[in-house]
Amino acid sequence: MTDYTNAPELKASILGKTTDYAQQYDASLLYPIPRKLNRDQISVDEADLPFLGEDTWTGYELSWLNAKGKPQVAVATFIFPCQSSHIVESKSFKLYLNSFNQTRFTDQKTVLDTLTKDLSAVTHSEVEVVLYKANDHDCIAFTSMPGQCIDDLDIEVEHYSPIENMLKQKSSDIVSETLHSHLLKSNCLITSQPDWATIIIEYTGVAVCHESLLRYLISFRSHNEFHEQCVERIYCELQRTFAFEKLAVYARYTRRGGLDINPYRSNEHNKTPYAIRTNRQ
Repeated sequence: MTDYTNAPELKASILGKTTDYAQQYDASLLYPIPRKLNRDQISVDEADLPFLGEDTWTGYELSWLNAKGKPQVAVATFIFPCQSSHIVESKSFKLYLNSFNQTRFTDQKTVLDTLTKDLSAVTHSEVEVVLYKANDHDCIAFTSMPGQCIDDLDIEVEHYSPIENMLKQKSSDIVSETLHSHLLKSNCLITSQPDWATIIIEYTGVAVCHESLLRYLISFRSHNEFHEQCVERIYCELQRTFAFEKLAVYARYTRRGGLDINPYRSNEHNKTPYAIRTNRQ
């Protein structure tokens, strides 16, 4: 369990609490959580971030009424820069999107502009929103994962919460490789509901022991933290341990309540270079 679980900013959130569904559009439903809570614990200075990146959310259950009252549906992507001061608490995001269901909008552009304005305001950043029609079948296509899967390694596992010095170097040889695992599981910081993910790690630097990396990723199985926070913790631990020349960490989490969250952190790219969707999403 993280040591900021009882922070006032989290206690005031609606996660784990009974709530009513709004019948009309309501931007006040969005609840921001400071990224600083997690970053203080992993010694990240928000004024000098050690990474670039973004969080891409996919919304599969967006609907509203047109000017004549006819329902409209869309799939949405929401891209939040990691430099934003806040993230959106996920349950509040779902309730906010549900408030569109019985609200009339002039056209799709008005919906797009409304989403962009509200999400940018609550996170103090410039959020990118894209809407896809229901028949745009290739908008988020299923894809194979890049690089080598390390899940078949025959390892003994003892720890289900991260501890120090789990990551080991294989050799001093400088290599460039891309690895992925489908075995990342963490838990919601507030409700302890399981969060399942596929994670991709791309690096250039000293060779990492694959067995130790897999043990480390599995150690998050009983760890409570939000998606974005887990990815930043993994990124920082890898970089502090190995001082890679290049490093990128990208997690594709399965959806809950019609939303999936996909954080990307890198010391090279600000925008996610992958176009990936797993078969669990």
